Amino acid sequence: MTPGDNANRVTRRYLLALAGGAAVALRTAVADAKAAHIGFISGGDEQGAAPFLAALRDGLAAEGYREPDALQLDPLYADYSLDRVPALVGELERRGVAIIVTHAAATPIVVTERRTVPVVYEFSADPVATGIASDLAHPLLNATGVSLMRAELNGKRLDFLHEIVPDLRRVAVIANPLHPGEERERSELAGPAEGLGIHTSFYPTPNIAELHRALDAIGANPPQALLAFSDGFIVENRGIILDFAMSRRVPVASGWAVMAESGALLTYGPRLVESYRRTSYFVARILNGAKAEELPIEQPTVIELVINLQSAKKLDLNIPPALLARADQVIE
Repeated sequence: MTPGDNANRVTRRYLLALAGGAAVALRTAVADAKAAHIGFISGGDEQGAAPFLAALRDGLAAEGYREPDALQLDPLYADYSLDRVPALVGELERRGVAIIVTHAAATPIVVTERRTVPVVYEFSADPVATGIASDLAHPLLNATGVSLMRAELNGKRLDFLHEIVPDLRRVAVIANPLHPGEERERSELAGPAEGLGIHTSFYPTPNIAELHRALDAIGANPPQALLAFSDGFIVENRGIILDFAMSRRVPVASGWAVMAESGALLTYGPRLVESYRRTSYFVARILNGAKAEELPIEQPTVIELVINLQSAKKLDLNIPPALLARADQVIE
């Protein structure tokens, strides 16, 4: 073998090594490029946001975005100090996230202006009343997502109460007037209540002090049933509301299953995990080039009826078999 042959072999080995290194570098760069950097902001804490994040991760995995190769999820928490939310938004923008996902009470704070970074949200309020959409088909401010509000369902909840208590004539309604869309919920309830011959009395509960005042007023002349509109304040204070109602033998109807699981007689409303998971659809579409304002806001399509038989027994109420058969979940 000549010295020239040895030199050629060394050159080939060098070129192969160089090519191999370049291939590894290219694969690494491609992997990094595929990792979508998604920010998440919760007005609450890590424990409270865990169900939402689990559903979001599950939905994104189904869309092909799995951690860590294709997804980098960057969660930040305000720990119930909502005045911290703007700073969290700024931090995620500095970190260069592609999209900010938010939910619940943080949503109106995150979506206060048109940002370069698009926002995907899930919250219980009316986006039009909140000022972040012209209508559901036309979201504003480079943000879109899911609104849990289905105001028309309050009439159905009243109808279910009437099936259980046929002589129902007086119902107290507690609602947070600071919750955007509450006026529409009240308006949507008026027709069904009149049709059933039920008088509704409204008690505004914007804060804990007003909630206690409302319950004192309700307790002075107990109604036959209580309807609680669905929003974060009501859910956070469900223990106070349900303890009060059960102590006075007043059945409660509301919107989210957590209320029935905590003692309400029944709930009829969105299956929250499905709505949480749906935010991943918007994230995936935006990552694939869609503009947030071109994606119409969605409302829940999976609605569940939950009946608490334990509460029914404590209240000496019989649930009609036909209604039990309709229930998606029965708590016994």
